[in-house]
Amino acid sequence: MPKVKMPRKSTAIDMTAMCDVAFLLLTFFMLATKFKPDEPVTVVTPSSINTTLLPDSDVLLFTVDKDGRVFFSMDGQPKRKKMIEDLNSQFKLGLSDKEMKSFVTGASVGTPLKDLKNYLSLSEDERKKQGLDKGIPTDSANNELKTWIEYGMAAQEGSINKVKYCIKADNATPYPKIKEILETFKQKHIQKLNLVTNLKAAPQGTAAWQEEQAGGKKKE
Repeated sequence: MPKVKMPRKSTAIDMTAMCDVAFLLLTFFMLATKFKPDEPVTVVTPSSINTTLLPDSDVLLFTVDKDGRVFFSMDGQPKRKKMIEDLNSQFKLGLSDKEMKSFVTGASVGTPLKDLKNYLSLSEDERKKQGLDKGIPTDSANNELKTWIEYGMAAQEGSINKVKYCIKADNATPYPKIKEILETFKQKHIQKLNLVTNLKAAPQGTAAWQEEQAGGKKKE
């Protein structure tokens, strides 16, 4: 009895449609992604063995450079918008919509309130040329750090209990400046602070080192 040959079918798959989708997705992410603005100062933080990561949201971050200048930053554009509107209204800063948008979409801010309008109207390079990156005043005669803490808290809109207060200080920051900042938080009845550090290996023989070793053995 003659054998019946089955017709062969091509196994080739047309990838054109999938390539189109891939390029569309790539284009979408390129256009939709918003890059974080560059920070006005570079800080070399001290090292520690703490492995806790800095949260992505609900954070009030205070950066202190080696010269003791203090800069404020907060996540969430809606929160930043509320904060700058409240500051503008309370202190009669006379900010334009463009200047307020500069705060909402910008990076850390470090200047006295009296210079904030001029600060927000300029680019980062222009601010440096004019010496406007003076930092937020923290001395007892004019402690504006209290104001930034207070209005940062007020902008949280119901998530105040989740807020984490973080200090990112340079390894060479003078201790008296850190003491001023800590005293300000104490006056605002904020006792729990997070210090931003670089991760280093735990010293051999310590409890932290033994815990790391035990964790590594479990994974194996």
